[in-house]
Amino acid sequence: MCGIIGYIGQKDAKPIIMDGLKRMEYRGYDSAGLAILNGKSVKMHKKAGKLVNLQNEITDKDLAGSVGIGHIRWATHGAPTDENAHPHTDSAEEIYINHNGIIENYLTLKKALEEKGHEFYSETDTEVLAHLIEEYHKEVNLEKAVAAALKDVVGAYGIAVVSTKEPKKIVAARLGSPLVLGIVNDGEYIVASDVSAIMPHTREVVYLQDGEICTLTPEGYTITNLTLEEVDHTIEQVDWDVSKVQKQGYPHFMLKEIMEQGDVVHDAIRGRLRPEEGLAHLRGFIEHADRLKNIDRLIIVAMGTAMYAGMVGEYMLEEYAGIPVEVESATEFRYRKPVIDERTAVLAISQSGETADTIAAVREAKLKGALVLGVVNVVGSTIARDVDAGAYSHAGPEIGVASTKAFISQVTVLALITLFMGRQRGMSVVTGQRIAKELMELPEKIETILKQTDAIKEIAERYADSRDFFFIGRKYNYPIAMEGALKLKEISYIHAEGYGAGDMKHGPIALIDEDFPTVALVPQDSVYEKTLSSIQELKARSGKIIAVATEGDTAIDSIADDVIYIPKTLEMLTPILSVIPMQLFAYYVAAKLDRDIDQPRNLAKSVTVE
Repeated sequence: MCGIIGYIGQKDAKPIIMDGLKRMEYRGYDSAGLAILNGKSVKMHKKAGKLVNLQNEITDKDLAGSVGIGHIRWATHGAPTDENAHPHTDSAEEIYINHNGIIENYLTLKKALEEKGHEFYSETDTEVLAHLIEEYHKEVNLEKAVAAALKDVVGAYGIAVVSTKEPKKIVAARLGSPLVLGIVNDGEYIVASDVSAIMPHTREVVYLQDGEICTLTPEGYTITNLTLEEVDHTIEQVDWDVSKVQKQGYPHFMLKEIMEQGDVVHDAIRGRLRPEEGLAHLRGFIEHADRLKNIDRLIIVAMGTAMYAGMVGEYMLEEYAGIPVEVESATEFRYRKPVIDERTAVLAISQSGETADTIAAVREAKLKGALVLGVVNVVGSTIARDVDAGAYSHAGPEIGVASTKAFISQVTVLALITLFMGRQRGMSVVTGQRIAKELMELPEKIETILKQTDAIKEIAERYADSRDFFFIGRKYNYPIAMEGALKLKEISYIHAEGYGAGDMKHGPIALIDEDFPTVALVPQDSVYEKTLSSIQELKARSGKIIAVATEGDTAIDSIADDVIYIPKTLEMLTPILSVIPMQLFAYYVAAKLDRDIDQPRNLAKSVTVE
C-alpha cells in the first residue's frame, strides 16, 4: 500500500526514483509524485492516476539533482487528485515529505497549526505532518525536527523528508509502515518501502524497526530511536532473484506467478521433509517443540487470501494433529478481547509480513502470553521479526496484487506444520510417510493442471459476460470456494460469492437461474456425494455448473455444463490443486474484459494501514 523511495548520492536522482516507483507499482496506487533537490532549489511534480501521467509531465523538465524523494499513493485521506498526491510541503515550501500510513490525530494537530497561521491546500493528513515538522525545524536540524514532530503523532507512518535548509540530507522514519535502507556505496543510499525498488542497485539492506529514524547524508548514515540515540542494526543480504520481478514474456505478472506454482511448492518443502520417517523439519518450530506439544488450542490470524489459507490449515490441523483450531479475521481479533493464556498458540499468516491488522493481532497475542508463530513470505518483515518462531513460505516476490503463488505456498507450509505437530501428537509413521510422499508429488500434479490452460481459458471466456457467480465447496474446499470468488471479484470486478455447498438451500439458492452460474468444487473426497447433491439442487433450478473434479470422474460429466479436472491426491492437499483452476478462470475472465489485472482498481498489495 503506497510506495516511498528516496535517493542520495552522486548520480542523477530522477531516473533512480522513477524506476523505483515503477517497481513498486504492484503495491496498488492512484497518484504519483516526486521532488528533486539541486542545492537549495526544489522541483516538485505530482499527478493523479498512473505513473505514466507523472512520466509524461516531467519528460521535458529539467530535474537535475542528486537528492530526491518519490511516492505512489493509495488514497486514505482525500480523493486521488493532483493536490492530494505526495510529496507534500509546508508553508514556506522548505519541507517536502512522502508518507505511508495514517495520522489519526491529524485534525487536532491541524487545528493547532491553523491557530498559528498555517494554511493547508490538500485534504490529506500528510500535509499536517509537513507543517508540524516546519514548526520544529525553525529551531533545530531536520532529524531533530522530525523526531519532535513524530512524538506528537498518533498513528502509523513510513516517511521520507527533505529540506531546502539542509539539501544534502534525507530523514526517514517508520512506525507500523515498512521502510528499508539500501546501502549502495559510501555516501550513496536508497530508502524505500519495498526492497524491489532497491534490488537493481544493491543487495545490502537494513530493515528499519518501529520507532527508528534513519538520517542519510553524503558522509554516511545513522539510525537512531526517537530520542536520537543510536541503535544497533544489522546489514542483511537480499537473496531475491531479480528475474522474479520481471514478466519474462508473460502478458501479466499474475499469469507468470500462476505458472510458477509447481516450483513454489517444491521450494516450500525443499529441505523440510524426511519422507522415510514421515516427519517435517521446521527449524523455528523445533526450537519450541516442547511448548507446542503442550498447547491446548491454536488461533490462526490473517486477512483476505491468507485467512482462507488459514481455514484450510484449520481442517488439516484438527483432523491430523487433534488440535482445536480457530481462524480469526485479524482486524477483529484484538477488539473482541480474546481469551488467551500460556497454553494457547497464535499463528499469523501474511505474504508481506507488513499487514497492519495482523501485526496488531500478533502484538496483542504476545501481550497476553501466547506462543506466537508466523508463516510469512518476506524475509526481515515486521511479523517475521515479531513472532517467537515461524516458517518462511519461500514463494519469492509476488508482484500481482491478487495473490496466487503466495496462497499455494502458505497452504503447503500449513501442511508441513500439520505433519510436524501431528507426529508430536500420535500421528502414525505410515500416515506421516503418506503425507510426505503426496507433498513431494504435488509439483508434477500442478503441471498437469497448468497444461489445461487453453481449455480453462475457453471456459472462462464463455462466461465472461455473466454478472454474478456462486462458488461452492465443502470441507477442505469450502475455503477454496471463497478464495475463488475473491479472485474473480478482485481482478474482473464481477460480483461473486463463496459458500459452503450445504449453505445454498438456506437462502442463496433463491438467486439461481439460467443467468447465474456456479463454480462447484467437487473432488472425489469424503464429502463427494454431499456436494453432488448440492449441484443437483442448482441444476434443478436451471443453474449452469462449472465443476472442478477429480480425473477419472465420469459421473460429473452428465451433471455439469463444463468440467476442469485435477489429479487425485490426499483430501487434505486437494486445495493446493483445486485453487489453480480458480486462479486461471478469474485471470481469463478478467483478460477477456480487458481489466487491469496486475493492478486492479482500489486495491493494494500490502495493506499497511488499519
